[in-house]
Amino acid sequence: MPAFELPFTQGEYDRRLALTRAAMDAAGIDVLFVEDPSNMAWLTGYDGWSFYVHQGVIVFHDQDPIWWGRNQDANGALRTVWMADDRVYPYADIFVQSTERHPMEMLALIIRDMGYGDKRVGLELENYYFSAKAYLVLQRELPEADLVDATALVNWQRGVKSGEEIAFMRKAALISDKIIEGIVQRVEPGMRKNDLVAEIYGDALRGVGDDGGDYAAIVPLLPSGADAAAPHLTWDVRTFERDAATFFEIAGCYKRYHVPLSRTVYLGTPPQHMLDAEAALIEGMEAGLDAARAGNRASDIAHALAKPLERIGIERGARCGYSIGLSYPPDWGERTISLRENDDTELKPGMAFHFMPGLWMKDWGLEITESILIRAEGAAECLCTRPRQMYVKS
Repeated sequence: MPAFELPFTQGEYDRRLALTRAAMDAAGIDVLFVEDPSNMAWLTGYDGWSFYVHQGVIVFHDQDPIWWGRNQDANGALRTVWMADDRVYPYADIFVQSTERHPMEMLALIIRDMGYGDKRVGLELENYYFSAKAYLVLQRELPEADLVDATALVNWQRGVKSGEEIAFMRKAALISDKIIEGIVQRVEPGMRKNDLVAEIYGDALRGVGDDGGDYAAIVPLLPSGADAAAPHLTWDVRTFERDAATFFEIAGCYKRYHVPLSRTVYLGTPPQHMLDAEAALIEGMEAGLDAARAGNRASDIAHALAKPLERIGIERGARCGYSIGLSYPPDWGERTISLRENDDTELKPGMAFHFMPGLWMKDWGLEITESILIRAEGAAECLCTRPRQMYVKS
């Protein structure tokens, strides 16, 4: 058993495994291999910065999962997974970044030795961490197996959060609030962006009270002025300038659970077009939050948001949110439900989303977002408490 205390009860891991096995059964999958570190952690508790090499969890219908990965990471698995020590299967370092052999050769050997060499093997084919070479090696080494696409099979089981998960997200939300509050207090014309980012990381990692923060799956995003037309620019050593808006997109992270939050700060006097956009965006968000009710559809939120923006001539054309929870770099989304006009996924109590209707125009940008929780009754709950506005510092 793990040397460290597990973040969740054994009953919680049993629940997750049961959901995954049911999804495997529905898809006709005999054995499942997941390489996404978020899914690995969700199923087993494994937590380590080792996703730059091949690793994964093998899920069976009738026995405990196997953690499989690099030999030097096996001790990390022994300390973090809930399974017994004999369910940790390391491979030798000679397979790491080798041009002569591939780790998937060893994975295939395990699958064959356990009697699944001619079965339906599920793989996360559309995934940051599973390469084309990995698939080709498995195809070569398992010629009698039926390799089937199980992309996001586990991700979809993660959509409805348990009470234990929600408790972690509430702690992450407190960290998000602290980060935004620190940004608003500190940012001034002439301050270097990298200096403010250092403070952001300090707030994020110190956390709130006894609850220390974790590293977020995405770095802080903070483009200013015309650069704010691009949503994914980070920072440099330039200073914040007067008469310019900067949006800050951050996430508090507690034990890998993320609660993203964005606010915009204008240093000076905002132009009227930004004030008009702020008013329409907040009106649309309030309508979207009211539509974010159990039994409604993800698309209902997007439709509600769009109307006030369209009245002032803004058509976003992008999704306005996505499912959130446990994650690792490079993305804090769950890559399942999107808040957009053609996603008719039913909203269920316990689902969590980053309601993210950013405005990225030709030469300016504005972000005011909320992380929300679908409740059993009534409109969605906003997990954070910072005022929903553009902050103005004259």
